Amino acid sequence: MSTTTAELLKGAAELFPDEVVTSANVRHLDLPFGAGRFALITLDNGFDHTKPTTFGPASLANLNAAIDQIEKEAADGTIVGAGITGKPFIFAVGADLKGVELLKKHDDALAIGKGGHEVFKRLSGLAVPTFAYYNGAAMGGGVEVGLHCTYRTVSKALPAFSLPEVFLGLVPGWGGCALLPNLIGADKAVSVIIENSLNQNRQLKGKQVFDLGIADAIFEGADFLEQSLIWTANVLKGDVAVERAAVDRGDAWDEAVARGKFIADSKVHGAAPAAYRALDIIAAAKDGNLQAGFDAEDKALADLIMGGELRAGIYSFNLVQKRGKRPAGAPDKSLARPVTKVGVVGAGLMASQLALLFLRRLEVPVVLTDIDQERVDKGVGYVHAEIEKLLGKGRINQDKANRLKALVSGVLDKAEGFSDADFIIEAVFEEIGVKQQVFAEVEAVAPAHAILATNTSSLSVTEMASKLKHPERVVGFHFFNPVAILPLLEIVRGEQTDDASLATAFGVAKKLKKTAVLVKDAPAFVVNRILTRFMGEIQNVIDEGTPVEVAEKAVEPLGLPMSPLVLLELVGPAIGLHVSETLNRAFPERFTVSPNLAAVVKAGKRGFYVYDSGKPELDPEVAALLEQGDVVLTEEQVRDRVLDAVAQEIGLMLDEGVVAEAQDIDLCLITGAGWPFHLGGITAYLDREGVSERVTGKRFLAQGVASVPAYERPGQSRFALRRVLA
Repeated sequence: MSTTTAELLKGAAELFPDEVVTSANVRHLDLPFGAGRFALITLDNGFDHTKPTTFGPASLANLNAAIDQIEKEAADGTIVGAGITGKPFIFAVGADLKGVELLKKHDDALAIGKGGHEVFKRLSGLAVPTFAYYNGAAMGGGVEVGLHCTYRTVSKALPAFSLPEVFLGLVPGWGGCALLPNLIGADKAVSVIIENSLNQNRQLKGKQVFDLGIADAIFEGADFLEQSLIWTANVLKGDVAVERAAVDRGDAWDEAVARGKFIADSKVHGAAPAAYRALDIIAAAKDGNLQAGFDAEDKALADLIMGGELRAGIYSFNLVQKRGKRPAGAPDKSLARPVTKVGVVGAGLMASQLALLFLRRLEVPVVLTDIDQERVDKGVGYVHAEIEKLLGKGRINQDKANRLKALVSGVLDKAEGFSDADFIIEAVFEEIGVKQQVFAEVEAVAPAHAILATNTSSLSVTEMASKLKHPERVVGFHFFNPVAILPLLEIVRGEQTDDASLATAFGVAKKLKKTAVLVKDAPAFVVNRILTRFMGEIQNVIDEGTPVEVAEKAVEPLGLPMSPLVLLELVGPAIGLHVSETLNRAFPERFTVSPNLAAVVKAGKRGFYVYDSGKPELDPEVAALLEQGDVVLTEEQVRDRVLDAVAQEIGLMLDEGVVAEAQDIDLCLITGAGWPFHLGGITAYLDREGVSERVTGKRFLAQGVASVPAYERPGQSRFALRRVLA
């Protein structure tokens, strides 16, 4: 390692005062079959598997010191090979992101990239073969340190293996972009680095790692290290020859990069740089010049660390992994009551999805009711059919399938179904009178301790409970469709909801494995209120005269997973119209009811588009329905108008106390609406684009939260620097 890099790495370590330092312990052993003496490095941070091993500057220094020792032994001929593995269940999960988000200077960020490279590549430069034994979870730098080794083995029990950097707004910057395509070919590398990462950080299992050719051998988890060492001995003795498929460096390489660009365009629409930087490095790696690839990784890593996307990605990650698991404002969990039976009012599609979720996660009796036997039978039949699908896919065994089926039932009589239920949720028609009637009927037959939950998407929980004898046990429990996929659960506290009911709701949400956010009983709560304002402005500019395609294209720079009108199709125009009507009644000065949307709903259209060509095209029948004015805006004007409206609404929601902090709004949009990780939700994006200050006079998040911390260079004002880095 060069002196300069060593000094920079030492300086970077001083910026990471809270690094959980990983040790690199070297032990020696005699390989089987007389193959010789072997040095094995074990990466271990001193904690169990619940705190995975990471690499910060001090951890890299420890690994470097271990390699110093092994390098001398290899040169002396006292060892025949060296290996690296991890503590039980964990190999290593990459860079210490807690430290990365503290970096303020490009030089410090560059030191992290160079430091990792210069340590890791020493493994490929030793005088003896090196082996990586992927015994457990391996991500990012954990994968990359193994790529620098001569050979690799993987455990069949390995649960998670990925290069997730693009997902967070980085590139695999310690060899991944250069080494992986040269090992397994560009197309497979694009799948791992770009496609999997942009598909919500999809993980590989052990067998997939082997099948891709990343690992040379695969062994059972129970005796993985023992079998790996036996295999190592055979390789070193020449009894096992490792053969790898030839890498196609012709047109196939260029086609793979083009495929990666298509994937990136479809996911982030050019709005986030990380995927494109990674693809540039993969493209340049075609000639096999690894050092040039490493240098490019260093530059990309430093640039991205000092950019907004990574900070937003880390912010999003922390929201989901930390704040999402410790909901702000939730009552003491000791107040929660046990739930041993669940009732579901309704047996339609949403109610049936809820029944299936409660059944699978809680494994307690679940009973559905509806107004006639046909509906009840259909709801129970749906649950049974979904259980059969799980059985067919091998997700559950026959015994569990039988047990789950036995736990779900349907009845017409609420008294029969709910007299011993602890938690009863309604999923009936979204009309306040209907829901009040349902709750009155349920309260008359349910036990005094039972929680009465509503899946309303926009109606007042307080009003719904207002005619009950015990309104304190009513709580909003708003799921997002599809229920099995979207993690968010908006838990709404009515004006009279008590702590015990709320605590029980949060306890159930945790068992359902949902991300629960406490929300004030305000019209449309969080996600639907923001999306309705967002969609409403899109609809307004269309109604006023802007062409549909211009309005749609205007928000592409946000990199949203789908365009506004495609989202409307997914939600359903009728539901979108209903929510806009609800919000129009509450806030008529800001929320409009589009006559064109009403006409689309009245005509029974499922959306604005047809897909005859495979791509969305404006439905001619919808086009004939549209009545537009003569005000035509540019894409930039549309985008400014939409973002200004959203910023205004968020500012008002925070003033009203709809949620505790801006972070909860971001958490809701990420987990309930698929808002991209790389944006950091919505408030970070509005801050970065200067919209927050333009509309509300201040940022939603403090400088350094989802953005680069302020750093004042000599002769540069802090204000000027904020503008550069934000």
